[in-house]
Amino acid sequence: MNKSATYDATLGRVEHYFDRSATKVWERLTSDAPVSGVRATVRKGRDRMRALMLAQLPDDLRGARVLDAGCGTGAMAVELALRGAEVMAVDISPELIKIAERRCPDALRGQISFASGDMLNPEWGQFDHALAMDSMIYYGADTVARMLDGAAPRIKTSIIFTLAPRTPLLLTLWRVGKVFPSSDRSPTMIPESGARVRKAMSALGAGGTLREISRVNSGFYISTALEFTP
Repeated sequence: MNKSATYDATLGRVEHYFDRSATKVWERLTSDAPVSGVRATVRKGRDRMRALMLAQLPDDLRGARVLDAGCGTGAMAVELALRGAEVMAVDISPELIKIAERRCPDALRGQISFASGDMLNPEWGQFDHALAMDSMIYYGADTVARMLDGAAPRIKTSIIFTLAPRTPLLLTLWRVGKVFPSSDRSPTMIPESGARVRKAMSALGAGGTLREISRVNSGFYISTALEFTP
């Protein structure tokens, strides 16, 4: 992809957050362990979003190669493999990749390749589909447009991803740090809309079609799923 200084700087902040500040928080959040009421809404919302994104793909993915871009602790990758896909699961955080590898069922290890690094590195190869759940929410419309345009030649069918919607409530909640305490708060996400990304792509002269799928609103988790077809 055509990277920018903003992209690289944000990538570094995300890696620092997950590897040094919040590994245990996310390990617990993505498990069955009890969590606070606030984090329970985030967990429920993420589960709903994962199901929504997976619903856009065929139930039978045998023969398909799928990129889980920003795989975190691996829940999406496992679901894709259960449908028969060959999965490339990538995350910027080596610590989260370690958790994902530990959690991977033995029966699926031959179908999932885990790696830490830039989720859009061309070295990962060609894919039929790509999914990026809450891993592009830290970038503005111009950068998201470049990310999609740069990945498009390597994705045959679709890129399904999420954006944090531009709602006053979400902006307020995130700014005052109510989702996570200040000690483990995520890098600042940038609320965006499909319309703004579409406008940025047009300015780039990029092809493809972008459509909004649906929004998940679960207490302190608010995210919009979109599909980009190259």
